[in-house]
Amino acid sequence: MRPIRVLVAKPGLDGHDRGAKVVAAALRDAGMEVIYTGLHQTPEMIANAAIQEDVDVVGLSILSGAHMTLFPRVQDLLLEGGRDDILITGGGIIPKEDMEELQRRGIARLFGPGTPTSDLANYIKEWFAAREQNPA
Repeated sequence: MRPIRVLVAKPGLDGHDRGAKVVAAALRDAGMEVIYTGLHQTPEMIANAAIQEDVDVVGLSILSGAHMTLFPRVQDLLLEGGRDDILITGGGIIPKEDMEELQRRGIARLFGPGTPTSDLANYIKEWFAAREQNPA
């Protein structure tokens, strides 16, 4: 099976990327191809990079509180770009009720502070294996 391609991004004005770098390294260590876009990415930059890099997963790291705007915007741009097959996941400081609302919108499982990186890696691997067995 080919490696899972993951784009890790920090949308918005949040200037803290230690967690995103830890996640990127953990996913790389788990055998995934990881592209880290760096700080201060717009949703347009993230969606364009995801489409150009032909990724399977977009992981958004948000600590700024703008998750209810930024997650849906990235999702909308990927849909407009014909990439409804990309898993959108992420984490950061996101209240439980906001996580539930984003999941109702079609965003995948979100992870809070302190979650073992192995939980995220296993979640992505299970999603990818299921998708490969049942392509749309």
